[in-house]
Amino acid sequence: MASQSPPPDTSAPEQKHWLVRPSTIRLLWIGGIALLVGVTGAELTLDDPHTYFGADGLFGFNAWYGFLTCAAMVVGAKLLGYAIKRPDDYYGPDGEETR
Repeated sequence: MASQSPPPDTSAPEQKHWLVRPSTIRLLWIGGIALLVGVTGAELTLDDPHTYFGADGLFGFNAWYGFLTCAAMVVGAKLLGYAIKRPDDYYGPDGEETR
C-alpha cells in the first residue's frame, strides 16, 4: 500500500502579497515622498533653469504641473467613463446585445 501524504496545514495564516501589506504601503509612501523632496530640492542647485515661458521658472513647477496633469487625467477618465458607460444589462443572459 502506498503511503498517503498528510493534508496541507491550513491553520497557518496566508501571507498577503507584498504590495498590499500595510508596512510595504507605508514604505512606498515614504520612499515616494522622499524621492519627490529630493528631486524638487535638487532644483535649488540649478544656476539657470532655461525657462521657455513664465510659469516654468517657478520653484517646483515640474512637481505641481505633474500633479495637476495627473489629477486632470483622473477626472477626465471618470467623466469619460460616465459618458460611455453601458448599463449592467446591456448584454442579455445569453450574451446577445440588447439595444
